[in-house]
Parts: sequence; C-alpha cells; structure tokens
Amino acid sequence: MNHLPKGKISKRDFLRLSGRYGMSSVMMASAAGGVLSLPGLASAAESTYERRFAKSARHTLKFGAAGFSANSEGTLVTGGLHFARDLEERTDGEIRIEYIGQNQICGEGSCAEKTQQGIVDVFTASTQNSAAAAPYLNILDYAYMFPSRAAQYHFLYHPDSQKILRDPLRKRHGLQFLFSHCELRGLMMGRAWAKDKPIVTSLGDLAGTKNRVTGTQLGRIAMDLLDLNPVPVAWEETLDGLKQGLIDGAETWASAAAYANMAPVLGQAVDLRLFCGTEATSMNAEVFDSLSGELQDAVMESAYQTQIYVQNAQEAALLNVVGASNPQLPGTIFEQHNVPFVELSKDVLAEAEQRTAPEFNPQPWEKWRERLNNWSGGQDTYTDIHRIAREISSDVLPENVEPRRWWRTT
Repeated sequence: MNHLPKGKISKRDFLRLSGRYGMSSVMMASAAGGVLSLPGLASAAESTYERRFAKSARHTLKFGAAGFSANSEGTLVTGGLHFARDLEERTDGEIRIEYIGQNQICGEGSCAEKTQQGIVDVFTASTQNSAAAAPYLNILDYAYMFPSRAAQYHFLYHPDSQKILRDPLRKRHGLQFLFSHCELRGLMMGRAWAKDKPIVTSLGDLAGTKNRVTGTQLGRIAMDLLDLNPVPVAWEETLDGLKQGLIDGAETWASAAAYANMAPVLGQAVDLRLFCGTEATSMNAEVFDSLSGELQDAVMESAYQTQIYVQNAQEAALLNVVGASNPQLPGTIFEQHNVPFVELSKDVLAEAEQRTAPEFNPQPWEKWRERLNNWSGGQDTYTDIHRIAREISSDVLPENVEPRRWWRTT
C-alpha cells in the first residue's frame, strides 16, 4: 500500500525531505497540512522541524505506530500524529516524539510486547492483536457487549473505565492506556463473495466459512459459536491470504480493510458487529511514571484531546472515505471497488447476540470470565462494561457522545 502523503509527491522526494528534516517532522507536517505539493510539504516540514527543535527536549519518546503513517490517518484515524503534535506543543518541547510507523520498528502483533520491553515508549495497535502480549485486553472482546460505536466511546470516556480497564492493564501488563479509535468487527469476505454469492442476509450464509482471527482469545470464542472457523493469521499476511483464497474472509473492521488496501480483493463487507475493533494507543507505564507531575498531566490532557479528535474524524472518514454506509457516497474506497457494505437486520443481529453473548450463553465464557475478573481485582468485567455501554440511548450518534476526562472523578 502507498503510505506517502496525498498529492503528487514521489517516494524519493518524501525520503529526501525525511533525510533533511527527519521522518517525524515530515509526517507531522503532512498530517497537519492535508493535500500538499512538494514545495508546500517542504515548507511545512521545515517550519515543523524548526518548532520541534527550537530547544532541547527533556524526554524523547519513541512511538511505534505499527503500519500507520500520515496518509493512512485519513482512512483509519488512530490519532497518533495528532497526539505527538499536541503533546510537543503542550509541553513547549519538553517532550519530543519520534513517530516510527509503516512497520519499521514494530507491527500489529509486536508493538505491545516491544513497549513492555522498553524498545518503544508509546505504541498504536489494535487491542485484539495486543492481547497476545497483554491478555487483560480481552475484557473488551466479549461478544455483543457494545451495541454501538457510541457505546464504545462512552465507555472509554467513563470514569469507571479507569478501574475496569486502565488500572488493571497498567498493574498487570505495564501499559498506560491513552486513547483509541472505535469500530465493531465484522467479516470482510473475499472476492468470491462478489462473483458467486448473494448478499449476506443471515448467519447461515456465513456458517462454515474460514476466517482470519486476531490474537484475542475471546474473539475466537465468539467466532466458534457462529461456526466461523477462526484461523490465526498475522495482520501483515491477511491481504495475501484473501488474494490466494486461503481464507474466505477476515475478521476485522471496515476502515482497517480500507486502509490496508484490501478493498480490491473483497466481495462484501459484512457489518456483523461481533465485538470490539479498537486501534488503541498506550504508553509504557514506567516511562509515564518517570515524567514529572506536570508532564504527566500534559500527557493525559493530550490523550483526552486526541480522543475527541479521533471520535469525530473517524466517523467522518467512515462515511466520506471508507464507504461504510448505505447508500455509499461516490468516490469512497468501497464504492470504487464495488464492495457493498452489508448491514444485517436487527433480527439477525439479535440472533447472533442470543447465540454468542455471555448474557444468553454464559458457559463458553466461564473460564476466561473468571480469569479476567481475578486479574481485575474481583470486578465482574462483563457485567460492569455491559451496564456502562447501555447507559446511553441506542440512537445516539458516535460523534455526539459527551467527552469526559476519565481519570477525574469530579
């Protein structure tokens, strides 16, 4: 996939600018400036570089951004570059971020572990992939715990997310959870589903298919219960698996498929909404603790402001860039590649929930639920998150969820 800034800028020119001003400065300039000509990007990169290096930083943090870049942020909004810019400006250069994306220092399956090891200080990757190194993240993956993207954002802003998600993750895995994009995972079915299959309308249409799954153990339980035959495939290998027909589909979310250039090999994007899709940014907890109290406050405020940015920008990208809507807007990625965005009926989604959710089918979840509850310090993780996720009406739009500083009780 092309990860270069939008516009007529060659890879050679981009690398030349990076050699002069540094990759992070060019990435930040590109992300902030939108579509730029080469002279425009050069000017923006120069001013960004001069601002960033106007003084010596007290702390330089290495940010492993998996496969992301300034260009991909227009499709799957992780907020990493926004956070880096905001934190540098907020601390007046006391903290400098070296943003390293495009899988150059870590990938979806390795960023969490490398952050725990201290190889990188901050990382972005899906919580589902990160669950291999930080199993407590499985608490986000109970089937149908979140009825909507709005419910996901509501939970992340909720003060109780501190004691349910963030504190146990920090204590057990050494990760300070900062912010996340929010979608719900569906099935991105391969090209055969454009040629030979009608539009999916029932769970039976999907039963017996073989589908890629991430590192989440709870996600595998949900897929098994729907006869979706989960097959572990690394994110970086998923596109080839779909191309070669080694898997029928991939369990992921719409903007991930779009940013990873999967649309040309997809037949249908089925909005199953099975469990969380959360591309989250976290920090090594020891690194966070090494900062002064003032700088810690700045990190949290930048995380909060970035969460608001992601909440709004991602919803716009789903509609205007990805094509995750019906009808699809002209020129969106799914529309250009004739990938229908399949919204299942309320009855079908209710059937899937009845078959998979711990509320209705508790036995398959018992071992993991007990394990996660113990790791949380005795909380009933599923019941508590399920309750919070239903505090807001089902018709609230994600962009209208009220932001709150989750680490404050007042």
